[in-house]
Amino acid sequence: MKRLFSILAISGMMAFGTANATIATSTTATTVATITQGEQETATADEPLGFHQELKKRFIEGGPEFMGIVLLCLILGLAIAIERIIFLNLSSTNTKKLTQEVEDALASGGVEAAKEVCRNTKGPVASIFYQGLDRTDEGIEAAEKAVVAYGGVQMGQLEKNVSWISLFIALAPMLGFMGTVIGMIQAFDKIEAAGDMQPSLVAGGIKVALLTTVFGLVVAIILQIFYNYIIAKIDSIVNDMEDASITLMDLLIRQKK
Repeated sequence: MKRLFSILAISGMMAFGTANATIATSTTATTVATITQGEQETATADEPLGFHQELKKRFIEGGPEFMGIVLLCLILGLAIAIERIIFLNLSSTNTKKLTQEVEDALASGGVEAAKEVCRNTKGPVASIFYQGLDRTDEGIEAAEKAVVAYGGVQMGQLEKNVSWISLFIALAPMLGFMGTVIGMIQAFDKIEAAGDMQPSLVAGGIKVALLTTVFGLVVAIILQIFYNYIIAKIDSIVNDMEDASITLMDLLIRQKK
């Protein structure tokens, strides 16, 4: 009987010790796993974010109210700029080649042949040539007035919707500044509610507020580049139109003589 009690006591002690060892091992493993997970999270947090992830993070931090409006300005401005660039590129023609073809047509087939060349050519220069040639029967002065008047019409078509791009260029940074001011007011409201000047509270509010200004300035810079390209393209086409108009009038005067 004593031997039985001794065996049971030893078995109980061994079972208790095994249980404690198992618990200790499990606790140690859990602690190690937690530490490892924390290190992995820290390593992940320390890893630099990609450009798109960083941009998305900053956009969310800036707040959807003003950041969304500034983003809308960017989208609309780029849409108009791309449409204008495509239109202007399609409106560009080889003025020297067209002038030579019109001159050859006038010499060989007269005004109707020259008008046919203009009908088969795209662009504002060809349209101006056609209007001038169409008024040659009424005299040189009538042809010149038609060229000048239709040149103004073509210039208006080239500059169509360009003013909207300049509006978005001015509007984007102003919206950013407004978002910054409102964000700083909200930060001071939090300071007033907390009753204490906490650096983290002030820094966080100002950082979020300044993000709208940065985003607005970036939008304005992007649209300004497209705007300057469009204006330069329009000026180039207008110069070609003016030079070609003078050349056309010289051709018509020689044709009359």
